This record gives sequence, C-alpha cells and structure tokens, in this order.
Amino acid sequence: MNERAGKFVLTPEGYRSFIPKELPPVPPLEYDDQLHLLLSKADRNLARLDGITSVLPNPDLFIAMYVKKEALLSSQIEGTQASLEGVLEFEADLVPKEDVNEIKEVVNYISALDHGIKRLSETPMSLELIKEIHKILLAGTRGDGLNSGEFKNCQNYIGIPGASIRQATFVPPTPDITIPAMEALESFLLEKDHIPDLVKIGLIHAQFETIHPFLDGNGRMGRLLITFYLVWKEILSKPLLYLSFYLKNHRNDYYDLLMKVRTEGAWEDWLKFFLKGVSETSQEAVDTAREIIQLKDEMTKRLYEHSISSIHAIRLIDMLFEIPIISNKDVVDRLNITTVTANNLVIKFEEIGILTEITGKKRYKKYLFEEYVGIISRGTNNI
Repeated sequence: MNERAGKFVLTPEGYRSFIPKELPPVPPLEYDDQLHLLLSKADRNLARLDGITSVLPNPDLFIAMYVKKEALLSSQIEGTQASLEGVLEFEADLVPKEDVNEIKEVVNYISALDHGIKRLSETPMSLELIKEIHKILLAGTRGDGLNSGEFKNCQNYIGIPGASIRQATFVPPTPDITIPAMEALESFLLEKDHIPDLVKIGLIHAQFETIHPFLDGNGRMGRLLITFYLVWKEILSKPLLYLSFYLKNHRNDYYDLLMKVRTEGAWEDWLKFFLKGVSETSQEAVDTAREIIQLKDEMTKRLYEHSISSIHAIRLIDMLFEIPIISNKDVVDRLNITTVTANNLVIKFEEIGILTEITGKKRYKKYLFEEYVGIISRGTNNI
C-alpha cells in the first residue's frame, strides 16, 4: 500500500485504523496537463459564477433559495428523505408530508451555513469555529446526543448499516489522534503558501473526511467547509458554490476516490474529480441564475399581457421570489395593502398560472410559486 496520504495501523482492539499524514502531500502534487486544464477551467467558471451576482435582480434572494437546495442535497447524500417543497412548507408553518425530523436536518444546515458566513466576517477559519458550526448543524436532530460541537471521544467508522467495526469500509483515526490531526489541518488551512486555493480546499475537504473528527455530521460539515473557505478567502463574494449536486450524482466515484487517496496516495485523481465538480457546479448555478432572470421577465410580461399592471402586482412578483409559498395574509402584511386588494391579486395570479393553491382549504389557503420552485429544486428528487 502507498503511504503517501497515511497508513492503516492495527489497534489493540483488533481493528485497523487510518492515520493520515499532514498536508501538503509528499512527494508534492504533480500538475500534469489535465490537472492544469481542470484548474484553469474551474477558476474561470467560478469567476463567472461570482460575477453573476452583479446581474441578478436580488442576489440575496437567489442565494437564500440556492442554500436550501444545497442543504437538501447535502442531507440527501447522508440518507435524508426530504424535498424542497417539504422544507418550504415547514418554513411556511404548514404540516409537511415528510418526516419533520428529517426536514429539521435540512433547516439546521441552512442555519449552520448562515451562521458560519456571518462569523467569517468577524473571525478567521479555526477549529473552534468548525465546532461552533457543527453544534448548530446537529441541534435538535438525531445526531444531537452524539457529542455535537465536540470532536469524537469514541471510535467511529464507515460501513453498511449493522456492520461491526471489523467489517467497516473505513475506520478513521482513533480519538487520541483526532485532535492532533485536526490541529495539523488547521495549521495547513491558515498557512500562507503558493498552493492554488481550489487545490488547497480540495485537499482540506478530503483530509477532513479522512479524519472524520465528529461522531455524526462529518459529510455535511466537510461540504460546508468548501463554501466557508472560498468566502473566507474572498474567492466568492457570496456563498454560491455548492458541490452536493455533483457529489450526489457521482456518489460512488466520490467515496471511491477518497478511499483511493488513503490506499494509493492518489491525490491527483481526487483533485481532478474535485475540480471538475467545481466547474460543473459553477456552470449549473450560472445557468440556474439566468433561468431565474428570464422567469422574472416572463412573469412581468404575463402581467402586462393580462392587463395586471398595478404596482402591487409588480411587488407581489418580487415577494414570490423571496417567499415562494404565501397566504393572503402574507400578501397583506408584506405589501401593506388591504385584504380585499390582496385577495383580488392572489386570485388573478392563480388565474394566469403564476400561483397554485396547495392546501385544498376554503379558508387559510396557501399558494405555491411552482415555476420558480421547479427551477431551484431540479436534481433534488431522491434517487
């Protein structure tokens, strides 16, 4: 076995645990033509993604919805069975059709991301911040009792449900090695070097997943780290790159290549996969943003075609891009208009196909902006 990334060690308990070597890899990374090309393309597509925020009508609203998509996909990789509509229903105080506990995991992911981005404007990346974010990620969910916000105090392992530690696919470092390994990772993260940023976060993500420092939530936390790092390094002005769509679609390759790093020291193979993901995900986000700009233009045109041209109607369109599930009361409160005006507006929006009633009630109805949710939720159906 190649020990470039570390080695498996037999523990006194009789299982083999992986002890990672510190980053950067030795011997150094080999930048062949393919790796150079993938890095160049990833940088270019990421810059294009960062630039799209300047042409969006309201980038923060787009980001807020895109964060929900990432939270959903990242949770789905770990087996959560929730949908974007279920999350939106939960946020709209409706009773979702899905398991509320699973939806809570997605909502926590959104809170953890928001908290991390806010904190990074005040403080650098650190182990303490990672633990702080992890606590929010697991709060009130099935992983909450598993030492949330603290590094593991007992051995964890990856394997099929019900497998023993000796049958595990992978056993990360033992608890006594976890803290020194994470401290070394923090030093690498903070070190000023000449490693390209996208390569560096690719290395950091893989190393974090190998250390598996928490008893639960390592996958989600490791994916959050990618976005946090890019915002912290000011490569992205807004948290817009989310790799979970790519990783979900290539789940087997994702796990296989992480394992190949451990067993064969194949850092370059992993980085090629990672950089390809950055490119594809950046392009997908840019395409989605453009579709949303086009949808907003189409909605405004539809109002004009049906002679619905009041300022309140235009403001309701803006509101729907912020809150895609609404009630008449929401419209009254948000637009500061009368109940009669709000009711008439909502009826007109339903008649021309912008809104769809989803509760089936005679009173206290809720309406969905279906076309918008359809664009954002693409790829989130569980497979």
